[in-house]
Amino acid sequence: MKNLKVFTGLGLLSAVALTATACGSNNNNSNATKQATNFKQAVPTKTAKKGGKVNVAIETDTPFTGIFSNELSTSAIDSEVMQYGGESLFATDDEYRYTNDGAASIKIDQNAKTATIKLKNNVKWSDGQPVVAKDIEFAYEMLANKDAQSQNYTSSLEDIVGMKDYHEGKASTISGIEMPDGENGKTVVIHFNEMKPGMTQSGNGYIWENAEPYHYLKDVSFKKLTSSDKIRKKPLFFGPYKLAKIVRGQSVTWVPNKYYWRGTPKLSQITASVVSPNSVSQSIKSNKFDVTQVINSQWQNINSTKNVNFIAKVPLQYTYLGFKVGKYNSTLGKNVIDKNAKLNNKALRQAIAYGMNVNQVYKRYSSGLTFRIPTLIPKQFGDYFDKDAKGYSFNLKKGEELLDKAGYKKHGTYRVQPNGKPLTIRLAAMSGSSIQDAVIQNYIQQWKNMGLHVVLTGGRLIEFNSFYDKLKNDAPNVDMFIGAWSLSSEPSPNDLYSETAQFNYSRFVTKKNNELLSEMDSQKAFNHKYRVKKFHEWQQYMNDQAYVVPLTNSYSIMAINDKLTGYSLQPSKSNGNGFPNWYYVAYKK
Repeated sequence: MKNLKVFTGLGLLSAVALTATACGSNNNNSNATKQATNFKQAVPTKTAKKGGKVNVAIETDTPFTGIFSNELSTSAIDSEVMQYGGESLFATDDEYRYTNDGAASIKIDQNAKTATIKLKNNVKWSDGQPVVAKDIEFAYEMLANKDAQSQNYTSSLEDIVGMKDYHEGKASTISGIEMPDGENGKTVVIHFNEMKPGMTQSGNGYIWENAEPYHYLKDVSFKKLTSSDKIRKKPLFFGPYKLAKIVRGQSVTWVPNKYYWRGTPKLSQITASVVSPNSVSQSIKSNKFDVTQVINSQWQNINSTKNVNFIAKVPLQYTYLGFKVGKYNSTLGKNVIDKNAKLNNKALRQAIAYGMNVNQVYKRYSSGLTFRIPTLIPKQFGDYFDKDAKGYSFNLKKGEELLDKAGYKKHGTYRVQPNGKPLTIRLAAMSGSSIQDAVIQNYIQQWKNMGLHVVLTGGRLIEFNSFYDKLKNDAPNVDMFIGAWSLSSEPSPNDLYSETAQFNYSRFVTKKNNELLSEMDSQKAFNHKYRVKKFHEWQQYMNDQAYVVPLTNSYSIMAINDKLTGYSLQPSKSNGNGFPNWYYVAYKK
């Protein structure tokens, strides 16, 4: 499973589900939810044949950036686009635990404080060159070298011996990465300062799970990697397909990688093309694409479509409301909170959260397939999820009481700050569907009913790439924002919300948060009960502080051409980066 968290457009999560103007009845909502929970995670297994072309829909209202590198990309759309060739080093079972069935095996030695990675002998890049130990080390260098400017470098990676010194330019190599058989060997031993409880689980953040072709990229400076044609136009992969053609930001065409270690895949061509969320449902009914993600609000309109198999799961994703209370200091490499920030008032943040009628909105527009979540730890993480957490349900009265008590008094229509100055809150929200603006305006109206003056940053919804650029660079005209995360398969939230996490876009930093994040990944946390306790404490703390407020998750339903076999959403059949392994996909005989 992808071993980092990436930001995603709302088009990949719940807001894209809000494209219908028709409203289902409560009965329809109930039926849709019941049907989704009964869906299988894979299409029926049939005898496969060789050949055939497949067309896949990329649902987004903005061009993809096309950064074909897990180390340098932070976009879930880019991950989706490169799923056909981008395979992880490791395979997992359906509980996301490492197995030895992937391109490489991994052995964790708690006493020696090491992870030993061994590549299979026949794993090759799509140009025929073998994947070697240096390719694994090079991926870590791409993450850690400051010139590469990777947002995916985190404090978790600094648990590797020598990683911090390399990142800070104090060392030319990462001393904790050992290649006992040399750079062209098949073995890498990673030495850690401290072992962590999640290390046997894919997506743990301490062990990177991808490799990069050093022989191909070594002549490109770290500064120029992101813009290099070798990343953008002609990337190499060791997965089942290789990139044959790209129409920048619009489509990619893939053909079989004849060097793929499992064997030559059966499809002759895969073309993935951008399609507007507003056109998705019609394309499903007309069978325009062979693989399409269903827009939940249109489920009632397309669920009887012929020649289609529907499969579904609830993915490790969520949307959230974040409040900007500081900035990221790149010199210090950490977030710095501003005590005087407009939203650095807990009562104000809590009141805003109570003013969102999330349940009502999604019940109306998504047939009940999108739903409010109460914490920042998804239910799929089992006992790490705090089932007693309530979150913020719609309660204008409670919100108003909080504001009154905190000194946000009404002067006419709107409230003023406790110091008497006017209060205007600028909300950044992504574009994503035909009624996304109506949904956001609904929230703004609810806040107005509480006396809060909320306006859109720039006066309108913001395109995906521009939205995250504003968050990354702490744009001064953003006070709060609605974003979305696609999560890794190890539940630790350290890489998203720690003091040093660049992804901590709210920029909140507290002593208590630092303590809880540290404790849940500490040596004591090898005791499962202790770790669960700390996860629950963190969820309670985050809900109370409301720097980041959880909003929704959704059933993710896929419409698959019923002539296809081998398409599965099961983790054990994935490419290790959160998508199906296309080696198994073929037309049935």
